[in-house]
Amino acid sequence: MSSPATANHVVAPLSQGPPGSGYGIIIGVGALFAFGMWGVAVLLAKFQNEVQGSEMFMTAKRSVGTGLIASAVVSGWTIAATLLTSTSWTYSYGVSGAYFYGAFASVQIFVFAVAAIELKRKAPGAHTFLEIAKIRYGRTGHCVQILYSTLLQIINCVNVLVGGSAVFTALTGMNDIAAVWLLPVGVVIYTLTGGIKATFLTDYIHTIIIYAMTLTGLFVVYARSSLIGSIDEMYELLKDAAVRAPVSGNAGGEYVTMSSQSGVLLGVIFLSAVFGSTVDVQLFQKAIAANPSSTLPGYMVGGLCWFAIPFCLATTFGLAARALENNPAFPTYPNTMTAVEVSQGLPLPYAAQTLMGKGGAGFVLLLTFMACTSGFSAVLVAVASVYTYDVYGTYINPKATGARLVKMSKLAVIVFTVCIAIIATGITRTTIGVNYLVTCMGVFVCSMVFPMYSTVLWKRQNKVAIVVAPILGSITAIASWLGSAKALEGSVTIDTTSEVLPLVIGNTVSLISGVVYSVTCTYVFGPSDFDWELFKTEIKVSDDSDVKGLTAEQLAQQMEREHLSPEDENSLREGTKQGILVAGILCAIFVILWPLPMYGTRYVFSRDFFRGWVVITFLFGWIASLVIILWPIWQGRKTLMLFALYFTGKKRAAVEGTRRETMNDSQDDNIAEEVNEKGGVKV
Repeated sequence: MSSPATANHVVAPLSQGPPGSGYGIIIGVGALFAFGMWGVAVLLAKFQNEVQGSEMFMTAKRSVGTGLIASAVVSGWTIAATLLTSTSWTYSYGVSGAYFYGAFASVQIFVFAVAAIELKRKAPGAHTFLEIAKIRYGRTGHCVQILYSTLLQIINCVNVLVGGSAVFTALTGMNDIAAVWLLPVGVVIYTLTGGIKATFLTDYIHTIIIYAMTLTGLFVVYARSSLIGSIDEMYELLKDAAVRAPVSGNAGGEYVTMSSQSGVLLGVIFLSAVFGSTVDVQLFQKAIAANPSSTLPGYMVGGLCWFAIPFCLATTFGLAARALENNPAFPTYPNTMTAVEVSQGLPLPYAAQTLMGKGGAGFVLLLTFMACTSGFSAVLVAVASVYTYDVYGTYINPKATGARLVKMSKLAVIVFTVCIAIIATGITRTTIGVNYLVTCMGVFVCSMVFPMYSTVLWKRQNKVAIVVAPILGSITAIASWLGSAKALEGSVTIDTTSEVLPLVIGNTVSLISGVVYSVTCTYVFGPSDFDWELFKTEIKVSDDSDVKGLTAEQLAQQMEREHLSPEDENSLREGTKQGILVAGILCAIFVILWPLPMYGTRYVFSRDFFRGWVVITFLFGWIASLVIILWPIWQGRKTLMLFALYFTGKKRAAVEGTRRETMNDSQDDNIAEEVNEKGGVKV
């Protein structure tokens, strides 16, 4: 093992561009996004009367449509590890690595959708998930959930900066500490400018770029590259690689098989770890911001479209890295990649550089930048929301006005970013890479998954369970993880604790123990009988009357968001039933029906079967790209038309159109209010 001082300073054997190219992308593209979101905020204020009060900053007034929710789900789950770790797994274990990474993580999104719908139905006025935890469990339970959510947010953001800085350093020679500190700058600026609505819009733009580059990679590798250029040539190269470096635990040592023991075990690790990621309340923040009718389709479509990114990208560049490793054009030739390089996710930039030259380096830099900034921005808004409503507004200044809350949320964004950059700087001085962070985080936080979901799904869970279960679960999981590393590997080090079996044990024990301890504590100390109506009566929309620019009509409409209309109530109730059914079907397909027949029969792909596999990869990539790109445009076509009228010189028509839209929205709200008053809402 290398010394801590130099461990992460792998001298990348790439044809590095000048360090200025790294600084140029981080600063230049970051400034472009920051300026662009400032411009969008100005235009939305002009045409849609959107003023950044506390409600708009934190929840986008709970009005985001299905298309943007789906793109936000894709973007929120697409962090640096999505690109780097999935490619490393595929390089190491073949096609199973790409599939199990994407499929097992998608399962978690489908299940999470059900909890998101119930949050939306039972607490329509909530600003954060933790706000309802305070109502249900009191101060202690509330603080425990804040602790776990913050811990996971720290791990995720450190993961983003460590992974991103490693790629920028490898490709450009840029100083890794400088990359750590500069990557979040643009994100902070546009988040401060536009709040959560800005993150939805930038999520959409990030996602378009990621899909475009993923499809570009598919065509380059399988159609245009002189080094591969066809599906058949890739197949032959992978067969040769299996002879040269067979995979232990794979059927026949092959890379073109789903029968991979390590691939399945890593999938189990990632399933647990990604379930643990839902402890991060920023994922619930998207559900809070959604229009009620958009929640179920947004999450389900988003989950399916997200699967396409690791599946397509890793099937392309992960396999290409393995296929070309003995080619003189490969950066490490004649050596294979070291364990540290694989842990840092460098198969992706190495393969891109080999196939596309300097253009490949730029390709990976932009791709990594998009993934880093999109993941970081979502967490920033969630952190601001938690600090503003759950800490400052609850324990420090319960009578804070809307304007005061906005100021404190912006302060939280800045302070949190500085703290994360400091921690990430320290991590870059160690041997810990992005793969280690993403696979071990579940050990620490998965024990909170069941108690947290039960907050909106199981009214019997009591106040003892929410405090004791996750803490005991984490202690049990950490002891199991470290103990198994000692027993199986002989010592407890970064290397031994990152082995597959200790990680499987630690992650699964954490996830299961949270269930066991919660149920045990609930029935030993007496089950609760929580009244869901308290979520509707105890949560109030913030008073933004002191926020400059908000009209009396807007304030009135904002206050109405505390309650659901009868139509929305029924829609969400049905959405829960449909969500359970759809989630069950999709989970069965992704976990059982698709992979297990090939795993159980130890099937090694034939040439024709591999052709079909790659064709399916192309189809997933194209369909997901078209859905994510076109759906938000269709739903926002009226607003886009108003923008077009304004910029083509037809300002009067644009202003009149805006007035009509505002009047229509106001009329719709009045109708909903009348129905509510006459018919009531049945719960």
